[in-house]
Amino acid sequence: MNDSTHGFSTRAIHVGQEFDPTTGAIIPPIYQSSTFVQDGVGGLRGGYEYGRSGNPTRTSLEKQLAALEGGNRALSFASGLAAEDALLRAVLQPGDHVVLGNDVYGGTHRLISRIHGAWGIRNTAVDLTDLDAVRAALTTERTRILWIETPSNPLMKISDVTALAALGHEAGALVVVDNTFASPALQQPLSLGADVVVHSTTKYLGGHSDVIGGALVIEDDELADKAQFIQFAAGAVSSPMDAWLTTRGIKTLAVRMQRHTENAQAIAESLVGHPGIDAVYYPGLPTHPGHELAARQMSGFGGMLSVALAGGAAAARRFAESTEVFQLAESLGGVESLIGYPSEMTHASVRGTELEVPDNVIRLSVGLEDVADLLADVEQALGR
Repeated sequence: MNDSTHGFSTRAIHVGQEFDPTTGAIIPPIYQSSTFVQDGVGGLRGGYEYGRSGNPTRTSLEKQLAALEGGNRALSFASGLAAEDALLRAVLQPGDHVVLGNDVYGGTHRLISRIHGAWGIRNTAVDLTDLDAVRAALTTERTRILWIETPSNPLMKISDVTALAALGHEAGALVVVDNTFASPALQQPLSLGADVVVHSTTKYLGGHSDVIGGALVIEDDELADKAQFIQFAAGAVSSPMDAWLTTRGIKTLAVRMQRHTENAQAIAESLVGHPGIDAVYYPGLPTHPGHELAARQMSGFGGMLSVALAGGAAAARRFAESTEVFQLAESLGGVESLIGYPSEMTHASVRGTELEVPDNVIRLSVGLEDVADLLADVEQALGR
């Protein structure tokens, strides 16, 4: 299939998914094999040698991911943080500097600050919506990476990828975008000027809360080769079953994201002006400071929103623990609706830092249930 001549959903369903030539099975088999027989020493069939270096099921997923993001190469990992770690090790040396958003996912900050920080990597967290502040941070000696997350987790800030990419490239930095919240169905950062896209495929790409995974989509062949070597040498690869589950989820990504967006928009609008709510963070609202930018660089506003409770931390915890259709759990992006309390769950690791999440904020991952049931659930929980 010629990727460039087909629409998004067609690519999601068909790229890397050719039917089995032996049996005609329309779904490619799962190659649940740890090793591959060679036709003589070094005579590899299709380049496959050992499961850590490559697997046909993983290759299929990587082709699919590259096609959806409009990228040159994709690599599939055991988790989103494993993907991030491989990229950081491919790019950075002790003494190098990373500029990242001050509303980045707590796990990303923990990885850069505490794991790579112990090896001499420095970082500066800055409000990425303030281009002057970003420009100043990029002047720090040996800045190698500008790390963007848009929409951000959990305050849903929208960053201008095109403008930030220009600033990053002017400073000689690699521009990385975490596209997990939007997914390639709603946003393609490479087309906006980014160099690398990062995903936790656990979330919207897998979409069914049944698989852990991560991915990199990279434009530059040399950088892709470096990241692939680290993937092989360190071994944080996705298993054949995990790759297959992710591929299966991706085939319905476009229709799922449409429903996620519709449901989230309805809930966000219902919460505006509610006496128990101080603020609603959702880019689909005209009052959101990033609304116009999001409308330009995204094809939809997504299924994630956060709210600040008027009653402070106690009210936020009660609300998070009072929903019934929304289930209290970590993670996001699945077909079922989830609710979380970031300051003590997903972002507990950044308490006491400039990335600390206000303790009256709760995060909603809006699923695919009937919107009337979701609205009623939110309303009854606020009543408690």
